[in-house]
Amino acid sequence: MNHLPYQAMIEQMTDSAIYADKQGIIRVWNKASENLFGFTREEALGQSLDIIIPEHLRAPHWRGFHAAITTGKTKHGGKATRTKALHKNGGFIYAEVSFCVITDPISGECGSLSTARPAPPKEKN
Repeated sequence: MNHLPYQAMIEQMTDSAIYADKQGIIRVWNKASENLFGFTREEALGQSLDIIIPEHLRAPHWRGFHAAITTGKTKHGGKATRTKALHKNGGFIYAEVSFCVITDPISGECGSLSTARPAPPKEKN
């Protein structure tokens, strides 16, 4: 089997790729994440996902996150969903985000991988 350069693939993705462990601590943060959310890799690694989750969305986010980690299934079944997120500058951004639960087959440790891309704000009716 050929060795695949996973780190290079993640880094060169045009979508944000964030891996958080089962406690919600950021362990992977690619260049596209820096561009989308404004935090450098050094600023984001080791931090809670709360750095990009608006305060009013944290409780439902964490309920869904812990349910997904416990069951291995996400609420949206891997489908992208549009959400509001925090930018380093203190403002809000809109992003189309998809999530999946990743389980290490050797250690059994699990976490969440999310990909995100910019989304336009909702139009007001």
